[in-house]
Amino acid sequence: MATWFKTLLLLVLAVTVAVLLRRYEGDVLILLPEWRVQLTLARAVAVVLLAFVLLYILLRLISWALAIPERLRGWRQRRVQKRDMELLEQGWITLLEGRYAQAEKSLTALLDQARPQRRKVLAALSAARAADALGEFERRDSLLASASEQAAGDDSLAQAVMLVGADMQLNQGKPAEALARLAPLQETASRHLHAQRLFLRAHHALGHNEESFALARALSRRGVLDEAEARTILGTTAAARLRGAQGEEWRKVWKDLKSDERLLPEVALAGAYCFDEAGHPDDAGKILEAAINDSFDARLIEAYAQCDADQVPRRLEKAEKWLQRNADQPELLRALGTLCLEGQLWGPAERYLVRSVQLKNDPRTHVLLGSLYDRLGKNDEALRHWRLASKAHLGRLPELQRKSFLPPAETQADPKIRDADDSFGSLGRYPAVAAAAPVAVVLDEIEADAVTVPGLDLPDELEADAMVVPPVEAASAVVADVSAEARAALRDSAPADAPPADAVAGHDEFDEYFDSAPLPYPVQDADGAAVADAQDKAAASPQQEKHS
Repeated sequence: MATWFKTLLLLVLAVTVAVLLRRYEGDVLILLPEWRVQLTLARAVAVVLLAFVLLYILLRLISWALAIPERLRGWRQRRVQKRDMELLEQGWITLLEGRYAQAEKSLTALLDQARPQRRKVLAALSAARAADALGEFERRDSLLASASEQAAGDDSLAQAVMLVGADMQLNQGKPAEALARLAPLQETASRHLHAQRLFLRAHHALGHNEESFALARALSRRGVLDEAEARTILGTTAAARLRGAQGEEWRKVWKDLKSDERLLPEVALAGAYCFDEAGHPDDAGKILEAAINDSFDARLIEAYAQCDADQVPRRLEKAEKWLQRNADQPELLRALGTLCLEGQLWGPAERYLVRSVQLKNDPRTHVLLGSLYDRLGKNDEALRHWRLASKAHLGRLPELQRKSFLPPAETQADPKIRDADDSFGSLGRYPAVAAAAPVAVVLDEIEADAVTVPGLDLPDELEADAMVVPPVEAASAVVADVSAEARAALRDSAPADAPPADAVAGHDEFDEYFDSAPLPYPVQDADGAAVADAQDKAAASPQQEKHS
């Protein structure tokens, strides 16, 4: 539009000059030392204009010729810049796509060939990001050092290098190194929100509760932190400050907290604990009540139920009001049951705890019911709930066999051996194997369970030895195919429930006797009942007739 306006203006000016020249005719005389030139006015004006145009063109040509080197340098710079931008775009695109190896390759090439300082720093920081994503931390640190060297003298670039390096070290789990890198920004961090966030992450990871609390409160007030994240950090740090306070310093920390910060579950729990330890259970209860009214948290309910007997009526009344609004909360029902137990209200305690365990199979509720039934003398119910508590806590328990006994021998001369705890390890779990492998072995009392021999009084030096039936050594002690005559002789020569006196005269003879004594197992009927006694009686009948 401006070009058209200028062109129109020139045309108007030319027409005006032409009209004036036609109206005012005259001559122009030019006198030179040896020349005398006389022209009409129109021709003189035309010559001047033509001379101006020619001079303008000549000057433009001279200027263009003189600017050739500069234009050549500019063209080369534009070509280099275009190449650098292509590498930078390619590196950033591949970095965002997650192709970190290709991104690092492109950005490293840009770092090697780029000349401008800012472009070198940008390429080094981007390549460091790619190396950090690949887990190449040594190469990342080298690239960060290169970026820091290139950024020397430029405060904005140096600050960018610090922030990027600290961020990557925090992601790596090195908050101490990140905090040391951010140290130069300590004074100016209040004006830089991202730097404050990095400071918060570093202090929170290192457990610096004072600094973390102050930073979280400031960032939350400015709307930088997410509400959930701010509540979490404020709650944990404020609670840690209360628990870590020495003496009465916790009162100063508690007064410094805002009303909404005191309602956080972690803060309320820590504050209630401090007041309770200081001998102010009423204040502790009020703190927990305010926090529970703000957010119904199971930890608060559990802590509210832990009180002395004089606090039970008030807290029980409050908890019953909460139950009207939260009738299906097993934690609240368990808390009511705990309060009733503390107040020795057995009936209501049972009702609350039974309702709670119906809603949620919690081991703590089973333990409370077990304690209640034990107090009321209902031992079976108490034992059942204690077992359910173990099962609810541990999950699936292994199925244990019932009590089992070592079956009696076929001969009356064999002692009846029994485990101390009426179990036989692998043979108890597999009765079919036990019936097919009769054994009698003497083991050390440290390696196996001890058993007693009914009807046998051992001397003092033999009381430490015990008789067991180990499943592993069963095959080495099998006495096979004992003839009927041998059994009869054995029955005639040995009593039914004790070995001969000479067999126990010494320790070696005692071991030898039991190592050689056969221990056949009885046959069981379809119902699993042992019929050894019947067989013994049947075998003993002919012998009794013979003696008679």
